[in-house]
Amino acid sequence: MTTQSIALTSLLLAGFVAAQAQPQPATAYRPSREEILQRYREAALLDSTARNTVFKSFVQPNWQADQKSFWYRNNLKDSATEYIYVDAASGKKAPAFDHAQLAAALSKAAGKTIPASRLGINTLVFDSKAKTVSFRLQQQWYKYDAAQQSCVSTTAPDTTAANAQNPRRRSRWERNSRPDSTSPDKQWVWTIKDYNVYIRPATGGKAVQYTTDGSKDKPYDHLFWSPDSKYAIGYKTDPREQKEVYYVLTSQPNTMRGQLRSQRYAQPGDEFTSYEMYTFNVASKKATKVNTEKYDFLGAPYIRWRKDNRYFTYEKADRGHQRFRIIEVDSETGNTRNVIDEQTNTFIYEQRIFTHYLPDTDEIIWSSEKDGWRHLYLVNVATGTIKNAITTGDWVVRDIDSIDEKKREVWFRASGMQAGEDPYNVHFYRISFDGKKLVSLTPAVGNHTINWSPDRKYFTDTYSAPAVAPITTLNRTADGKQVIELEKADISAYLALGIQLPEVFVAKARDGKTDIWGVVCRPRNYDPNKKYPVIENIYAGPQDAFVPKSFMSYGEMQSMAELGFIVVQCDGMGTANRSKAFHDVCWKNLADAGLPDRILWIKALAAKYPYVDVDRVGLYGTSAGGQNSAGALLFHPEFYKAAVSACGCHDNRVDKQWWNEQWMGYPIGKHYEEQSNITNAAKLQGKLLLIVGEADTNVPPESTYRLADALIKSNKMFDFLTVPGMGHSDGGPYGRKKKRDFFVKELLGVDPPDRNIGEIR
Repeated sequence: MTTQSIALTSLLLAGFVAAQAQPQPATAYRPSREEILQRYREAALLDSTARNTVFKSFVQPNWQADQKSFWYRNNLKDSATEYIYVDAASGKKAPAFDHAQLAAALSKAAGKTIPASRLGINTLVFDSKAKTVSFRLQQQWYKYDAAQQSCVSTTAPDTTAANAQNPRRRSRWERNSRPDSTSPDKQWVWTIKDYNVYIRPATGGKAVQYTTDGSKDKPYDHLFWSPDSKYAIGYKTDPREQKEVYYVLTSQPNTMRGQLRSQRYAQPGDEFTSYEMYTFNVASKKATKVNTEKYDFLGAPYIRWRKDNRYFTYEKADRGHQRFRIIEVDSETGNTRNVIDEQTNTFIYEQRIFTHYLPDTDEIIWSSEKDGWRHLYLVNVATGTIKNAITTGDWVVRDIDSIDEKKREVWFRASGMQAGEDPYNVHFYRISFDGKKLVSLTPAVGNHTINWSPDRKYFTDTYSAPAVAPITTLNRTADGKQVIELEKADISAYLALGIQLPEVFVAKARDGKTDIWGVVCRPRNYDPNKKYPVIENIYAGPQDAFVPKSFMSYGEMQSMAELGFIVVQCDGMGTANRSKAFHDVCWKNLADAGLPDRILWIKALAAKYPYVDVDRVGLYGTSAGGQNSAGALLFHPEFYKAAVSACGCHDNRVDKQWWNEQWMGYPIGKHYEEQSNITNAAKLQGKLLLIVGEADTNVPPESTYRLADALIKSNKMFDFLTVPGMGHSDGGPYGRKKKRDFFVKELLGVDPPDRNIGEIR
């Protein structure tokens, strides 16, 4: 052998050895049928054993009348409970009483044995001076004297102060209550006679007719008095009856006939009742048409009077959701001016517009995304100008808890302000009207929920993450400082089951820059040398974001993972709670559903973890998620191979008006048809299971039936489950079994259990 051939042989041998030493590509997980049956059994057992294995995760403070102390109850292992008393002023907590001693005294008083670990008490009132505690067991009140270790029946104590709640903030879109016909000064009464407006003295006398053009088809109605009784505001209406949608109940008891049901249901493009605004001047006996267009969207407007009683404002969101105004009206002349006039090329999220009126200072606090993020602004009503931005930055105001008009402070929730953590995490803040003195009340990393004391001097803060157990603390409101850690959730029993906590996973969106956040659930004892199919839990409705941000204990995703899947969920572009640009992707584009981002996210997951099989990807969803899951097979068949679609709004013209016009726009254009799953049914390539409840009053069942019809006419094969009597649902327990069996068959290639012969329940 020549020197050259020896060298070549050595090189080939070295390459062979090196190749043998390299990690081998993961092979597709293809379980035997017996293994799948065992997985079903173990998943069913886990569904039961995983319940009630997370303890001390929820603290509900029950404040006492002194507003300086409270009690709460911990649920413990084996259904045991314990009661904790907290002195907020001193920052001390302790058992609310000796549980064994109280149980003994209570058993004697009640005439039956009551175990100390299961007292069943649901209300406690402490008297620190008398060193007694009153409590309710079922419907009977008792008083326990710790010193005497005695318990006697008693009457219910006054708990009004302890149960005082902060006033509910009125939603912006809450309408006027039914107007009072009598003026505030009790001098005048308005009536509608022969569809026209009359006003007469309350003490009697001739009524003055203010209008003459009212008719049965276009009557006057909805009059409201000014606070000084000098004006009434009313409308000439052009009524429109909502059309009906129908469904049939096929399996009603005591009859052999199906029952036809209907409901009034506005769909995109349907007409609304419209209102022409008028002012009625009592002194001049004159009706004046307000110089503004008809109010033809979402009912009659809510009227707010200025302190001078001559001018009032109302809010108007134009149909199509691209313009929002606060309009001021001069009751004397009917002239108007726009205090706020916001317009956009995409959409204004009408249900999240926040306005708070400050009549003493003639100001308005208003939320807007005009600068790319949802923020708060202070508006000068007299000039119609923005005095200053209250909040600014590349983050989102999520909600407003309260407005302190005396201190000129806004208490609000926000996400994305704290660098280095999940931008969806909710934190709580306080800030002055001038945008200064920002106080972070919940700085700890995590997603926060809080409960205020009645006087708002203290609050409890519970925070967590999908894989981080909840921690609850007591804090001072003045500076947000922690007083004491109340509880850290005990998840040891949960972890002992071998369940892996979900992973928070982040990958880039279609633009290569924006982070997409999601969670990953894996089966117990998975083999990293095998490739597991992926199932995505999808809901891409633009009204919110949907990936859990708080601690994820056992649920449907983990239960499905136990059958041999990687189960994931993420929020793609087009969903809410990020920037305006992130959200705008959905505009007239609901078929997009963020699917390009979701596909890249799953591919990035597979690039990190070789056991993630991107050649076997399915997804499931309900309602808008049902639309999304079916749409994924129609518009991205190269990636998604199987889908379960429950009660989907498969054509946005069939679904409810207010939701679909918000995102798809008005008037109804060709894009509605182009993006319809029904129109695109012939594109189906993957495996599809449709589920619908015949009594769905949220999304009309015909949305799913029409898709089925289009698939049949296109000679497409699919599975179909109609659940008699069921409403808007994923199919309930039966539907969820069908969903699991469907994915086992289509993604794992194994016949699911035959429940008809009892292979598994």
